[in-house]
Amino acid sequence: MARIFDVIEYVDEGRGEIVHRIPERGSGDFRIGSQLIVRESQAAVFFRDGKALDTFGAGRHTITTANIPYVVDWVGKAFSNQTPFKAEVYFVTLRELNDMKWGTPQPITIPDPILGMARVTGYGTYAIQVTDPQMFVSKMVGTQGLYRTRDIESFFRSIIINKMTDLIGEMKKSVIEMAAFVEELAAGVRAKAAEEFAARGVTLTSYYVESIAPTEETAKAIDARASMGAIGDMNAYMQYQAAQALRETAQKEGGGAAATGVELGAGIGLGATMAQMVSQATQRPAAPAPAAAAPAAAAAAPTNPQTADEIQALLDNLDSRLAAGEISENVYERLYTKWETRLNNIK
Repeated sequence: MARIFDVIEYVDEGRGEIVHRIPERGSGDFRIGSQLIVRESQAAVFFRDGKALDTFGAGRHTITTANIPYVVDWVGKAFSNQTPFKAEVYFVTLRELNDMKWGTPQPITIPDPILGMARVTGYGTYAIQVTDPQMFVSKMVGTQGLYRTRDIESFFRSIIINKMTDLIGEMKKSVIEMAAFVEELAAGVRAKAAEEFAARGVTLTSYYVESIAPTEETAKAIDARASMGAIGDMNAYMQYQAAQALRETAQKEGGGAAATGVELGAGIGLGATMAQMVSQATQRPAAPAPAAAAPAAAAAAPTNPQTADEIQALLDNLDSRLAAGEISENVYERLYTKWETRLNNIK
């Protein structure tokens, strides 16, 4: 037999719930004349068939067809309006909910004016307050199907992280500089997210960024950039990055310790060339490059070739480096054999 609710109330015993549903599952049977008790800092919203019917503030209320006019069609006339009608009641807290947590579940990738791209993580706190309980229930329960506190928090957290990611891109600040702009970032996210929250009957009362930090990989890139900053030559930095990529390629390709040693030797040779370039640049002004130098620059090999054209460019580059005495014949033979085999496999 269905349970009939003659007294409808909810006592929040410090559970910190945003919304509490009565009954917890299914629809409840409520009788015309039932007593609804709503405490301070609460609102009660009757809900049925995906619609919020009416909202009750603090106090004791007797349920009638006057304060919930839509139920008149659901109540049997033959039973003198005493037949229970099915609905749900959502008790919504109107207190400000402080110290709610947000954090990036995984690193986010952002454009960086210094590093090119960077990956960062962040976390902090925010506070909300339900200001329109009927709209809140309609949008969150009726539209999103959410009423559990953890699901609602997750939904709002995704809005905050999305707005923060957009704002970081708009600010065009490097992750190296980000720590100096956390207050501006927090104010901007709050302003950008306010409309999204208000559309759901909620006010974002505060938002704080406690940390915005690069991932371990990005931190290594920052350290490398700082080391090259003493030279002040961005081209040299790119050469350094190419040498690093060459080492990583050797490790990923396998081939045993000998192959790794060959790749490292090539990387060291590239680093020596880089150092020579930097030394020449700091000692005297660079002379205009002759026209014949253009094809050599165009033939620069990619650091991690994938296509047949890129591999062919790397092979041509090895010929030039052997002729210039940058690598030994032994290193040349090992590298040439390896990449020629790769090229034949692609063809």
